[in-house]
Amino acid sequence: MPLARGREFLSIPGPTNVPEVVLRSMHRPAVDIYADDLLETTQQCLQDLKAVFRTEGSTYIYIANGHGAWEAALTNTLSRGDRVLVLESGRFAKGWGEQGDMLGLAVEILHGDWRRAVDPAAVEARLKADATHAIKAILVVQIDTASGVVNDIPAIRSAMDAASHPALLMVDGIASIGCMPFEMDRWGVDVAVTCSQKGLMMTPGLSFVGAGTRAKVAHATAGLRTAYWDWTARDLPENYRKFCGTAPEHMLFGLRTALELLFEEGLENAWARHVALADAVQAAVAVWAEQGALAFNILEPAERSAAVTTILTPGFDPERLRDFTRENLGVVLGSGIGELTGMAFRIAHMGYANAPMVLGTLGATEVALRALGLPHGKGGLEAATAALARHFAPAA
Repeated sequence: MPLARGREFLSIPGPTNVPEVVLRSMHRPAVDIYADDLLETTQQCLQDLKAVFRTEGSTYIYIANGHGAWEAALTNTLSRGDRVLVLESGRFAKGWGEQGDMLGLAVEILHGDWRRAVDPAAVEARLKADATHAIKAILVVQIDTASGVVNDIPAIRSAMDAASHPALLMVDGIASIGCMPFEMDRWGVDVAVTCSQKGLMMTPGLSFVGAGTRAKVAHATAGLRTAYWDWTARDLPENYRKFCGTAPEHMLFGLRTALELLFEEGLENAWARHVALADAVQAAVAVWAEQGALAFNILEPAERSAAVTTILTPGFDPERLRDFTRENLGVVLGSGIGELTGMAFRIAHMGYANAPMVLGTLGATEVALRALGLPHGKGGLEAATAALARHFAPAA
């Protein structure tokens, strides 16, 4: 008899759970696009996004998913034929590069390992070899949700500085912003992108770009600019220009509430919460992996992200596990994607998530492992609760 009756646990890395108060703030009639309420909401969201990106630069809101923010970053700063260096550590930096290729950019991939973070030394070596500074931009993902890796953005910036290279540093923070430290200005990030449906606890459909001084200088001569993505038009004072047309009213109302929730918790507290939840998940996985039928995709513990954990299943088909938890227990686990399709599952611990939600997901996963007779180390849930208890232990 299935035990799935009740509220479904969505444990995938986007879209993530949307708070009820955010949904309620969207459940209202449409308003005049020139109404004071909407104008003030737009300006407040743009200002709040500066605090989220940790920048004094410009911020932009697009009616698009994260792929739209990728295109906005590229078209506003680059020209056809410009060379960009993609730092591979999973699926999504390469995906950004593929988008650049379709735009007419010369895309070079610094190949990496899906089980490791980007190597800053390799970045430095490649940039030192670029004596003519042909590379105009570097594309990197802070957290890749396919591999589950977290990349060290300050170390990559240091590698660029050590090579004395003027390329723009563009960072995809789609799965990291709101979940872990991100310091756009302090780290020397020129363009940052994120979107609404992960750490920012909103529905899918909005994406955001932060642009620093060097990016705005590059924008002045960029040859790929198009009407929809163009920063110059969106910098004009009229509200409709902020969206190249009608504003996404209800999503803006929801976004404002979601950002208020994030600031009420405090960014630093949200980052700490994500670390604690990730510790619990990874403690359970470490125990389950003792029998060899499961394994962490990311080999080094320090390179495992605080937003999502990718778990290899060399001992079984992960879809058996995912089907069981969804159909019988009401828990939706993430699937493996890209090179890990059919080889892994993913547990997200990002956005609007707390200890009971994570423990419920882990408990359901452990039930499924037992019920299906899949080999795994016993005591994963106990290890997770111990990890959470350590979070509350008094400092020595």
